[in-house]
Amino acid sequence: MTLHLIKLCVGADSVEDLKGWIKGRLAAQKAAGVTPEQFHTTRMQPKRAEELLDGGSLYWVIKGNVQARQRLVDIRPFVDAEGISRCNLILEPVLHETSWAPRRPFQGWRYLDAKDAPPDLGAEGQAADLPLELRRELAGLGLL
Repeated sequence: MTLHLIKLCVGADSVEDLKGWIKGRLAAQKAAGVTPEQFHTTRMQPKRAEELLDGGSLYWVIKGNVQARQRLVDIRPFVDAEGISRCNLILEPVLHETSWAPRRPFQGWRYLDAKDAPPDLGAEGQAADLPLELRRELAGLGLL
């Protein structure tokens, strides 16, 4: 059964910001001679990794709304230079915009059941071509 993760995207004001950050990070890795790979480092390792890797995604909360997701490719635990256990969530470098779903702030990441995950933008009649401010306003009213 597919399971997802949800996490706050701190520092990004929009999906475009996140796309730019991903593009810049991949370019920096390539310039450094490292195989480009999109990942997010977290302190806690998911215990339900098998379910997450069965088609799961990391859903990003940007400015109080779930707005995008990235498919999880792998989960790699490691110990950092200070001896602290950490985990790299390896992500597909492609962002899929989703319909907006409001979320209150929380720390770390949380599991997200597939039935509770917002659909991709353009699915189920979602208007992907609406301007960002209009989508934000409609989401704030609970209409999107």
